[in-house]
Amino acid sequence: MIVSTNPATGTVVARFDPFTPEQVEEAVAQVTAAQRQWRDCPIEDRAVPLRKLAALLRERKTEYGTLLVEEMGKPLVQAEGEVEKCAATCEWYADNAATLLADQAVSLGISTNRVEFTPLGVVLAVMPWNFPFWQVFRAGAPILMAGNGMLLKHASNVPRSALALETVFADAGFPEGLFRTLLVEGGSVVEGLLADDRIAALTLTGSSEVGARLASIAGRHLKKQVLELGGSDPFIVLRDADLPYVAKAAAWARTQNNGQSCIAAKRFIVEEPVADEFARLFADAVGALAVGDPIERTTQVGPLARKDLVDDLDRQVQASRGEGATVLTGGERLPGDGFYYAPTVLDHVTPEMTVFREETFGPAAAIVRARDGEHAAELANDSPYGLGASVWSRDLEAAEAVGRRLESGLVFVNGIVASTAQLPMGGVKASGYGRELGGFGMLEFSNIRTVRVWESGTHPI
Repeated sequence: MIVSTNPATGTVVARFDPFTPEQVEEAVAQVTAAQRQWRDCPIEDRAVPLRKLAALLRERKTEYGTLLVEEMGKPLVQAEGEVEKCAATCEWYADNAATLLADQAVSLGISTNRVEFTPLGVVLAVMPWNFPFWQVFRAGAPILMAGNGMLLKHASNVPRSALALETVFADAGFPEGLFRTLLVEGGSVVEGLLADDRIAALTLTGSSEVGARLASIAGRHLKKQVLELGGSDPFIVLRDADLPYVAKAAAWARTQNNGQSCIAAKRFIVEEPVADEFARLFADAVGALAVGDPIERTTQVGPLARKDLVDDLDRQVQASRGEGATVLTGGERLPGDGFYYAPTVLDHVTPEMTVFREETFGPAAAIVRARDGEHAAELANDSPYGLGASVWSRDLEAAEAVGRRLESGLVFVNGIVASTAQLPMGGVKASGYGRELGGFGMLEFSNIRTVRVWESGTHPI
């Protein structure tokens, strides 16, 4: 069975039978047929259901927000914000796709030349549980607007969200079957789909390990891929930073979505002269966060999505404590029902320690001390990951100088790393390749085609 469990209570909310092979085949055939019609629709016509989709998301914001709370435990205010972000992204692509996908004329000789952006076909989307709606929409809005179809294999612990997504796309007026959800477990079905000639490409957000495995399979079948994988984002604090302000920002950067975000700050690399003060302010800010039932609007940190995630986070924290890290606040499971872990700050972390080497997926932060900005950049790059990074300083020139040395797909100066429809997002190294969002995210799943036309008899032979 595919099970939906409320992380705040640990109780099972719903169970679903996995799709049979016949149901999977029906879905693939349906998406394929729908996409063959959709690809010929003018871009302006494609925008109509996308705008309707945005309106439906806003109408159902509380309904869907509550669903996200019940299924993966994020605080309600953040869950409703996730739904609103999806709506805004739909609107941005509806408004801008015609420009982004417009033919580009190229002057060359006596021929008429242009670059076209045509659909690839059906895109298989393998999506994670931590942002059950946003992850799907940030891929789905540009994929569909580019004329493709989408087949969703969502994380198995958010089946109600996956089914709700299929429903809202249908309700918005997209062609029947253009967006389909598959309720399947394990990797065998996905591997089979990647071998299917009807699947044109793969977009995946998940762990580096899963990304590497599926990318190798997709590569054998010559399928285009976009991978957004793990991260261990550095949050660099230079010695002239506004420490009280930055400490509060750091607390939010680490604990938003209950600390379960690939682009959450995880390693807080601080110049030595201000490290003690930052550590004190940061620990106070994290310790003051309201932990509780995520359905309450005052809650800032809720449970982790699954019990095994609590187990893994506690392993990392206790291992690092044994390796010499100092716990300033938290550092333990919270008693009672549900999958709660105390927001945690570890100080005096060094590169050999577990919380430095591994990605932490939960509300645990590592403070690392750097001699200067150059050393801070070296520490930041001492990671297999390269997704996001931020640098905090009153001196913008110095901050940008550090930022230019960072190996990452995103660099923010005096701001928390976040995604937005208008700008591309993605990583380097073990954080993946390809880009989502912005114009680049739409072109990832377009056939960039060259067309040259000569008047009859004028081509040089």
